[in-house]
Amino acid sequence: MKVLLVAGARPNFMKIAPLYHTAAGLDNLQCLVVHTGQHYDYEMSQAFFDDLELPKPDFFLNAGSGSHAVQTAKIMVAFEAVCQEHRPDLVLVVGDVNSTLACSIVAKKMCIEVAHVEAGLRSFDLSMPEEINRMVTDAISDYFFVTEPSGVDNLLREGKPREAVHLVGHVMIDNLLRQVEKLQEMDTGAFATREFKDRFGERGYVFLTLHRPSNVDDREVFAGIVTALNEIATDCPILFPVHPRTAKMLETFGLELSPDVIRLPPLGFRESLFLWRDAVLVLTDSGGLQEETTALGVPCITLRQNTERPITVEQGSNILAGSKTADILAAYRQVRANGGPVGQVPLLWDGKAAERIWDILR
Repeated sequence: MKVLLVAGARPNFMKIAPLYHTAAGLDNLQCLVVHTGQHYDYEMSQAFFDDLELPKPDFFLNAGSGSHAVQTAKIMVAFEAVCQEHRPDLVLVVGDVNSTLACSIVAKKMCIEVAHVEAGLRSFDLSMPEEINRMVTDAISDYFFVTEPSGVDNLLREGKPREAVHLVGHVMIDNLLRQVEKLQEMDTGAFATREFKDRFGERGYVFLTLHRPSNVDDREVFAGIVTALNEIATDCPILFPVHPRTAKMLETFGLELSPDVIRLPPLGFRESLFLWRDAVLVLTDSGGLQEETTALGVPCITLRQNTERPITVEQGSNILAGSKTADILAAYRQVRANGGPVGQVPLLWDGKAAERIWDILR
């Protein structure tokens, strides 16, 4: 069986790593990695491949930046050429980025089966580009690999055949547990950020990620978040690896972060994990980090109005705070006073999701 395993953006890399590593130990399976180039600079892409022990991609499509339409079109044209030449039996896509959508459409129009890992998640917010990508990809996929029960419910409600929907756990948690083990084995003194962890170890620190367009592309919304961050930083320093998009909008809007919000460059997966796993809490608008903090029991405040990962709120350590100053500060005070909600690890988030996926596909 020849499978093209597609990744294009930072969240994808963590998801394909367990699938690739598991496939390497299986007979009669050729798993080729396609990197669409959706995240195209070194810090956002190659550093993650290095951390995750992924090989040089078999195909690099060099899509680069652009509007959603331009980027999706570039990926589709380049991926079509790969499929025409190599004729895979299956295209395996993960997550909800433009690469997921683009490669799914190309495969289906060429009568190649599509498997979607992390299928069925819904925020029910059509202003999110990722929601469109999720819905369209699921509309045409043949196999649905689901991370939480809400995903199964969503897919069945949308009319997907029950035999095609599989609750398998979460490949991102597979990768997380592997990386926790790797981190325990390595000398973390080589991390440039080690000094901050040593400096704030007794006092504690908050770990922040922020990049979603709904938060950083609107000046009023972004200014409200910055006000909350600066207030939080008077109580507890914040370590903030700054996404290139966020850095650009901070400058564009002339927004000033407190000196106690310590700006860091984008970090590789392992160094990021090194910091957030011991934070007093995580502030984020990322989908994946909501899940990873739930898996390790780290208090998390999500700076969004909704989440396509409701299990992190229902079962986990995640609080959905929104993006208004007062609401963020109220959630922060709740966590600092109570230690955050007491969560539990969801069903099948045990590090074996990739094994289950390949067992089903084979």
